[in-house]
Amino acid sequence: MKKTGMGVWMAGLLVAGVVTAEPVWAGLPFAVEGQKLPSLADMVERVIPGVVNIATTSHVNVPDHPLLNDPFFRRFFELPAQGKRQRESKSLGSGVVVDAKLGYVLTNQHVIDKADAISVTLRDGSSLKAKLVGVDKETDVAVIQVQSKELQAVPMGDSGALRVGDFVVAMGNPFGLGQTVTSGIVSALGRKGLGIKGYEDFIQTDASINPGNSGGALVDLSGKLVGINTAILSPGGGKGNVGIGFAIPINMARQVMSQLVEHGEVRRGLLGAQAQDLTPELANAFGLKGRNGGAAVTRVVVGSAAYQAGLRPGDVVIEANGQPVRGASDLHNVIGLAMVGDRITMKLIRENREQTVNVVLSNPEAERIAGEKIDPRLKGAVFGIDADEGEKTLVKVVNVAPGSSAWNAGLRDEDRLLSVNRLLVPDFAALFKAVQADARQMLLNIERGEEKFFVLVR
Repeated sequence: MKKTGMGVWMAGLLVAGVVTAEPVWAGLPFAVEGQKLPSLADMVERVIPGVVNIATTSHVNVPDHPLLNDPFFRRFFELPAQGKRQRESKSLGSGVVVDAKLGYVLTNQHVIDKADAISVTLRDGSSLKAKLVGVDKETDVAVIQVQSKELQAVPMGDSGALRVGDFVVAMGNPFGLGQTVTSGIVSALGRKGLGIKGYEDFIQTDASINPGNSGGALVDLSGKLVGINTAILSPGGGKGNVGIGFAIPINMARQVMSQLVEHGEVRRGLLGAQAQDLTPELANAFGLKGRNGGAAVTRVVVGSAAYQAGLRPGDVVIEANGQPVRGASDLHNVIGLAMVGDRITMKLIRENREQTVNVVLSNPEAERIAGEKIDPRLKGAVFGIDADEGEKTLVKVVNVAPGSSAWNAGLRDEDRLLSVNRLLVPDFAALFKAVQADARQMLLNIERGEEKFFVLVR
């Protein structure tokens, strides 16, 4: 008997009511009613050369035993002075060639984070030294550059055209095995609130995205790039795939990439307003019963771009630059991906009437102040306004000079000031007022990464 499909050999299989003595091939047939089954092989062969392996090397300090840092202990045992010990760390990930002529490769920021050296391996096994173009932690996007005439780019698609149920294919280099392909469907779009990154608008897919696939390609069935694989949901903190993976939409990644290539960083504009989700309860309170979704403006910073455009607390934003605003995170993403000077057209509801306002985003760098102008104890620090529009506006530490008064007080780059002397500090005016509230000391409530703690400055 001829093989009729793919699977495992079985004997004595009941076929159409007859027990066969011959082995048959159980599984999907090669053809149905004379029609050959579709295959992704041709598309994969076109795309896979553009999916590369990324290897990084970094050096991390190895902490000494506390006793070795004790001068008395070292003198007592006549131990010689020694420098910091370091160990070499290596990691593997994936990337996608998006511009063969200029050598640009898209990947995740976490793939090349803190790397001292980056190398890219092509499908033919050749290894190339890569240059870092720029990274954006908030979206987990990074761009690196290599020089080779053998590069093959993956054409970009339109992630905005994706629909739940569309077939997609994930390509990458999991576990350093070489190019690997998995398939699935788009399970959901616009996934937010996962706590993975600051700006979230993920494509969710059940195509297996395993460790090492990060930075790889998510393509549609025509072989066009629709996403950059970035994360998996794994209960219990494990590393296995359970059919819930996330990819950065290529429309977002393309927008971030253009800024990284042009400036080496993302220069986000500042709105100067806070917003929260419009819940059914809030909708009723605002006289908008039955209104489904929106971002309710809770605060507008005096003198900010939002203030100058006439945005007011109580306004409900329902659309921004033509995109529906279902909640504060939608507004957060639109603002967060816009550059300084960009015009944002917002459709909002004010007093039960729809209105349109145009906001020109301001430059956060223009709204900075030296620490010594606030208090001598903060000398060496530069403060700015946090541009995290979707959640809250706070004063943050832009940078601190090592060894300065502010550094010795415990401030570090990117610290966010939740309060000073138990007073909220959403802007510089509030910061001045809080510092002057107690001339003897400053009690700073700081948010650093995932940590929140107090620092007392006397």
